[in-house]
Parts: sequence; structure tokens; C-alpha cells
Amino acid sequence: MNRLARASSPYLQQHADNPVDWYPWGEEALQRAQAENRPILLSIGYSACHWCHVMAHESFEDPRTAGVMNARYVNIKVDREERPDLDRIYQNAHMLLARRPGGWPLTVILTPDQVPFFAGTYFPKEARHGLPAFIDVLNRVADFLAEHPEDIAAQNASLQEALTRMYTPQGGSIPGPEATDGAAAELARTFDSRYAGFGKAPKFPHPSTLEWLAWQEARHGDARAGEMLGQTLDAMARGGIFDQVGGGFCRYSVDDYWMIPHFEKMLYDNGPLLGLYARQAGRGDPRSRQVVEQTVGWLVREMTDASGAFYSSLDADSEGEEGRFYVWTPDEVRGLLAPEEWEFSSWVWGLDASPNFEGRWHLYERVSAASVAQSLGLDEHAGDTLLDSAREKLLAARDQRPRPHRDEKILTSWNALMVSGLVQAGESLERPEWVDRAEDAMRAVRHLLWRDGRLFASYRAGADTPMPRAYLDDHALLLAAALDLLRARWSLEWLEWARTLAGILLRDFLDPKDGGFFYTAADHEALIQRPKVYADDAMASGNGVAAQALLQLGYLLVEPRFIEAAEGALANGGPLSAEAPLAHMSLLQAADLHREPPPLVILRGPDAIARDWQRALREHNRLAWVYRLPAEAKGLPQALAGKCGHPTASDRVVAYLCRGTSCAPPEYALETLLEAI
Repeated sequence: MNRLARASSPYLQQHADNPVDWYPWGEEALQRAQAENRPILLSIGYSACHWCHVMAHESFEDPRTAGVMNARYVNIKVDREERPDLDRIYQNAHMLLARRPGGWPLTVILTPDQVPFFAGTYFPKEARHGLPAFIDVLNRVADFLAEHPEDIAAQNASLQEALTRMYTPQGGSIPGPEATDGAAAELARTFDSRYAGFGKAPKFPHPSTLEWLAWQEARHGDARAGEMLGQTLDAMARGGIFDQVGGGFCRYSVDDYWMIPHFEKMLYDNGPLLGLYARQAGRGDPRSRQVVEQTVGWLVREMTDASGAFYSSLDADSEGEEGRFYVWTPDEVRGLLAPEEWEFSSWVWGLDASPNFEGRWHLYERVSAASVAQSLGLDEHAGDTLLDSAREKLLAARDQRPRPHRDEKILTSWNALMVSGLVQAGESLERPEWVDRAEDAMRAVRHLLWRDGRLFASYRAGADTPMPRAYLDDHALLLAAALDLLRARWSLEWLEWARTLAGILLRDFLDPKDGGFFYTAADHEALIQRPKVYADDAMASGNGVAAQALLQLGYLLVEPRFIEAAEGALANGGPLSAEAPLAHMSLLQAADLHREPPPLVILRGPDAIARDWQRALREHNRLAWVYRLPAEAKGLPQALAGKCGHPTASDRVVAYLCRGTSCAPPEYALETLLEAI
């Protein structure tokens, strides 16, 4: 066993018995590279990555390949989920060096001072598909470095300059309405009107884009945005990217029509998607309600740690094959179901059609349940009952199969996304037990990952390596989740947690000179760059999320420093969002929020009546920030303590309506308040 045997990352542990002399990223490896003047072979991946496993089996488990790696390199293995700072820097280096986007596994060769001079992704053991053999790459690159050190030094200087330009935006002005209009027009141009979603395969959910569409419809009455959102959510719910049996979404679809996914399931996708579908369900969409209930079922059944926090992901592979856990044959399904269940479900899920995945059937909604029910002379309720019964039997049978590997890391940022999704689901569908779970998860994250006034990014029970320091995304997403919890259930616990997180953002991440937030804290280990990132990727950017959350908290607590920090981020990233709006949807949403803050309502009074008011206000204006404070709340900050109304009857509610930095006089009539918002 090599040095990865006791790593905190299950992905690193998967390589613990490789013949490669692996190191985790750290001083031991970096100092050895410097002392021996050896290049560094940096391999970045993650537990649920299919091609990472392929390269591991072909090359890292091969003694001959390992011999070359050990003889010529210091070999470092990194879990990109634990170290997104390293992944971000070296993915961008790959783009500059290779002139194309990267991915995982990411294979980068660095000089001993950590500067990359060669980058690729997957390399096969033997040359094929236009790719060179990995051993040949290793030898050629090491030879070139030894023979041409001056050329590499010149290239490294140019690369560092390019990365510095990329990570230090010059800034400008806060984006105006024209940026929003440009984003709307560009999304409309790239929308797939036939199968929904944006662009061609592979199709990713892109939750930040879907969130922006929901915002655009609610804020500006943009019917086209609402149509694109609704069609995309519906197509994904019908497709195989959604697990029709067990709930939860896979990472992306390999085809245009959402049928066949890449089968890994990631927590970071399912949190935001849960919230989006919950809001659709709250507007009366039954399919979205089914998606929400199944996804929460999957979360509780398969992804919840004993602490209450949530695990990271499920692998795409089981028994050495991608998707094996999820696919069926018609005979297998027929043998599990009653005749009437088979007749109905086989028609709905495409089991009466040709196989769609390597000679087997991956379930998707080929025909709607309502159409099948009509064809069979059944009412919709009877059809839904048959489908639910079939789903339960298939799930019970599937649970007996060898399961995909589960990555049991607890990641701060991903848990924050799921906390927000659960709160929105619980509030939209009036399921308070889901909000309970969100609170349990938030407390678990704080218990496990908050140590001595410092937040950490990743935890796994039994690991004996140091936990990685938390990043911008961890703090920003936890702050947003704390505000979601506060709107659902007022608590000084969550208010103080929000204030603490906001204070750390300003103390440790803010760029006081140019504005915006760095990705790493001021006392983070020194890397070749300290990135400042505004673009969204699989998750909304930390700068976009921080700007939105700080604006809300700043208006709630009347804290100008929070508002000013958000404005600095919006101005520093403004030109980038104007140049590439689709890459900066969370920042554009924050700019729109800053331009015209949503109504913020503070309610004080008897909880049952105040809850009815809160529900009515949300139904009237989906964007309103509505906080329901106990009538006798103690320990409130100054900005809230005075919002208690005049002496009044015990059964009355008082409301304060604020917009930005101005607040109206107290209001005691719900009807008048509804008119005002």
C-alpha cells in the first residue's frame, strides 16, 4: 500500500494499492520534486469518474507504466472535489496549453516549482483512437524537459502571464439591463426547441442557467424564459437522466434527448434541481411533485450519513460496467410485476421498444402515463397507482444488485446546495420534515467541518490526513443556505451563523483593492496563482452566490459593508459578464437583484397567523424575501429589534416592508401589504 491508504478521499484510497509511488498533494511531494529537480506528474480525478477508472486500470495498475512514472517523476494524485483550487488552476492551464477544454482524468506535468508545461486528459495504455500511449507521453515529455529547459522556462513565463490575466479581471461597471437582454436573446438562440435544454449533446442540466430562467420569468414576466425552463425540466423528468425507479438525477445526458445518461449521480446537481422542481411543483405541476418526492426518497435512502449530512456521489460503474446497476431486460421486469403492472409500465418506460443501452433497456418515459391510461381505458389515478406499484417492486429488486461505489466524503459546498434544495422543497410542498432534515444537515456540517473558528471543505470519518481548508464556494453557499433556513424558520442560531460566514467572506476572501472575492483564503497555502473566478461551471460561481447572499443579508441587517462588498464583486466581474453572459448567469442575477432589490418583509406576531401571511405573500410575489420572527424574539440585532410595531392586540401581526435601504411604516392589514408588494 502506498501513501494514499489513509487519505481522506475515497478516490485517493482507490489508488492505494497501485504500484505507482503516489503522494497526496503536500509539502513532502513538492519538496522532493525541488530537492531532486524532478518533474511532477499531477493526476486529478474523482471517485465517480468513469474514465478515471479506465486509466487507473490500464496504466496506474500496470507495473511497467508505474516503473516509468516512479523512475522519472514525483507522482501526485488529487481528488478534484477536495481540492477544487488545484483543479481550477490546472484545468485552465490545460486549456491554454492544449487549446481545448479539459476534463477528468486531468493529466498535467509540472516543473519542480509547480508550473505546468504539458497537459492532457485520458491517455490509453497503448496508442489508439488518435491518442499516444501513456508510457510514450511520459518518456517524451521528461526527455524534452531535460533537453530544452530554456524553452520550457520561456513557455512557463508566458503561461503564468496568461493565467494572471485570466484571474485578475480589470473590472468596470455593474452590468445593466442590456446584459440581461443579451443573455435572454443568446439563450433563446441556443435553446433546443425539439428536445429542450441548450445546445447539443452532451447535455448538462446547468442549474445556474435554469435558476436564471426562473428568476427572469418571475422578475420580468419573461414568458419565453418560463417556457424554456418548463420544457427543459419536463424533458429531463421524462428522460433517462432522471432515475425513473429510484429518483435523483445523473450528471448529464450523452444524447440530445435526455435518454441515456452518464450514470454517476452527484449531490451538487441534485440540490439545485430539487429546489427548481419544488418551485414548479408548488405551482401545481404533478410531474415535478413526483420528481421531488422521488429525489428526496433517494437522498434519504442512499445519501444520508448518520450525522445528518449528505454523501457526495454514486459511481457510474458497478461490476465493472457503466450503468449496469440501472438497466433491465423485459423478461426480468415482466417476472417481477403483476400482468396489469407490466402492461402499463412496459408501455410507459419503453420496454416494448428496442433496447437503448448496450443491448439492454434503460428506463425513460417513452409515452406519458396519462396517454397510456387513456389507451387502456383507465383513469389517470389508476394508471399512476399501477406505475407506482411497479416502481416499488423494481426498486426492491434493484436494491439486491451489487451497488455502485458511494463516495462518503462530506463536502461543505455540496451539502449547502442540498440544504437549500430541501428547504425549498419543504416550503413549496408543505413538508416540514424535509426542513427538519435540512436543519440536521446544516448542524452536522457545522459540527464536522467548523473547527476553532475555521471552516473546512471536506470530511470523511476515519481519515488521518488534514482536512482541506474551505474555499469561497463553501462560505458563499453556506451563507445562502443559512438565509434559506432563516426564511423558513427564524432562529438566532442561523442568523448568527449567517453573520459569521459573511464576516469571514469579507475578512479572508475579499479583494479590498479591486473588489470581488478570491477563490482561496488569504492564509491559504501559496499556489502558482490565487484565482478570482466569476464564471459558473457545474455550480454557480462563488462570486455570484456571495453577491446575492450579501445583498440579502445587508438589506436585512442594514449592514452597508455587506452591500458594498457585493457591489465590488459586481463591478469587478461586470465586463466579463457583459462579454460572455451565458457563462455568468449567477452574477447577472445578482446584478439584477442589486438594480432593483426584491421586497423584504419582516413579520412579527402569533406564529400561526404570521405563517398564513408568509404563505400569502410568497404566493403573491415569489421573489419576496419574507422573514417570520417570533412576537417575543430576544437577542435581535438593532436593525430588527425595533421592528415590533406599536402596542397591539396579541392576535395581530405587524409587517415591515422594505425595498433596498428604505422601509415603509408598519402595516397591520394583509390585504394592504399584498397590494404594496
